[in-house]
Amino acid sequence: MTHLKSRDIDNMSAEARDKRLVELREELLQLRAQQALGGSASNLGAYKATRRSIARLLTKMNDNKE
Repeated sequence: MTHLKSRDIDNMSAEARDKRLVELREELLQLRAQQALGGSASNLGAYKATRRSIARLLTKMNDNKE
């Protein structure tokens, strides 16, 4: 799954942002499970990128509320 950039988030509708946030959180859950079971080192990059994408989404969503 591709990770988000700020300009991609700006072009999304509110519903698309909510849907993408749910997808990213599910992906993060799967990555955590893989890490707990002794996953490979390549998963560390995906874990970090997923966390950052979630943070970017939440930041943009909170900025639009104000």
